[in-house]
Amino acid sequence: MPRFDDSRPEMTVEEFRLLRDHVYSHCGILVHEDMKFVMERRLWPRLEALGLPDFGAYHRYLRYDAQRHAELEAAVESLTTHETYFFREPSQLKAFCDELLPLLEKRNARTRRLRLWSAGCSSGEEAYTLAMLLKDSRRFDDWDVEVYGTDISRRVLALARRAEYGPSALRATSADLLERFFVPAGNNRVRVRDEVRAWVSFGHHNLLDETGSQLVPRMDVVFCRNVMIYFDQAARRRVLRIVRDRLVPGGYLLLGHSENLLNLGADFELVHLRGDLVYRRPELPGLLGGEGR
Repeated sequence: MPRFDDSRPEMTVEEFRLLRDHVYSHCGILVHEDMKFVMERRLWPRLEALGLPDFGAYHRYLRYDAQRHAELEAAVESLTTHETYFFREPSQLKAFCDELLPLLEKRNARTRRLRLWSAGCSSGEEAYTLAMLLKDSRRFDDWDVEVYGTDISRRVLALARRAEYGPSALRATSADLLERFFVPAGNNRVRVRDEVRAWVSFGHHNLLDETGSQLVPRMDVVFCRNVMIYFDQAARRRVLRIVRDRLVPGGYLLLGHSENLLNLGADFELVHLRGDLVYRRPELPGLLGGEGR
């Protein structure tokens, strides 16, 4: 593969492995051997920003400098992709609306409280989509509802909180939904309506951080779609243990259609809906619906 700039020092195999392992230990993202050139290209601007001569010096900076924690976040930001859009995977969302929401309404009727988690929410489209679907159902209008979106990237969280989007994010959004849930924001962009935003909050979170995960409230449903494809088996098992712990007994986990829990030994029940397959944390014997938070 041709070098992108012959004046820049090439990342050695040893430097690649050191940086790859450091990123992996922080957040579970595994950069494969054939991605060395991509890692080199994406991290070079960080070396330039810090005035470092090569990737060995960059690794030492990540290990020992007083600003290493902030820089590690910047490195992960450079290596991750945040491609998403509203109403993604519509067949799964239809099963969620038609089959899970009636169950959740009945289950939580006493507490009239509902908590959803968009884990790895990127720039917020999924979290806002869930809030729109809840609004559209009219089942939870006078309930205590919160959709909680988290991501490891502070940059995309800032975009999520701003709640302004262009045509690419809206490519699966119908004209009717666009009119009901968005307002014009100028420059061919729209903003999510305030009544939807009121149900959504965002927070910075590393899915492998077991201590930080204890701050996440117990959830009725977790959407963790197209996130674990970036992890190896060991990291996936850790994420699933954390997600299971944050679900109420009987709570549901929805993955992307390319993901499953095969060979992960996860303590979830597979639930066959009419329109999709989802996972559920087993109920505790004698537990009343809506408790255990």
